[in-house]
Amino acid sequence: MSRLTEKYAETIIPGLKERFSYTNMHEVPKIRKVVVSMGVGKAVENKAAMDSAVKDLSRITGQKPMVTHAKKSISGFRLREGLAVGCMTTLRGPRMYEFLDRLISVVFPRVRDFRGIKDNFDGRGNFSVGLTEQSLFPEIDLDKVDHVQGMNITIVTDAKSDEEGRALLEGFGFPFRRKSEDQ
Repeated sequence: MSRLTEKYAETIIPGLKERFSYTNMHEVPKIRKVVVSMGVGKAVENKAAMDSAVKDLSRITGQKPMVTHAKKSISGFRLREGLAVGCMTTLRGPRMYEFLDRLISVVFPRVRDFRGIKDNFDGRGNFSVGLTEQSLFPEIDLDKVDHVQGMNITIVTDAKSDEEGRALLEGFGFPFRRKSEDQ
């Protein structure tokens, strides 16, 4: 059992039950899945960029990513329908908790001039954060990086509101900015 799974069971569930006055343990919000995606705009001109992104994402997440394709053609971007434009993977269970543990304890502290994460909730308790480079993860060898690639991380919870979602993620140790620093 991972460190975050134990933390959820021992401290987060009782804390959220007390804070939000839940009567049933099953009312307490949980993290359902984590979706990690990379948009690879350079894949239009350079097919090797997609292979590099898939390889990096599989190292970071520990599972093979799915390649995403363009849904329609856009001439301004030199994009054709069906062209590979990105990759994504969905993490659940133990892999999800291991990934979140690395994100909180290793990746966020490595971000330059880091002052916390901005509130980026969707109104239903789900949270998204973007990273500017894949080299923040310790699994990526800096000498083998062809080009710097950013990524989006979406944490899907079953919280009913942003306040519940934020309380859940704060319990796990997510370093959110204080309200006074958001402006």
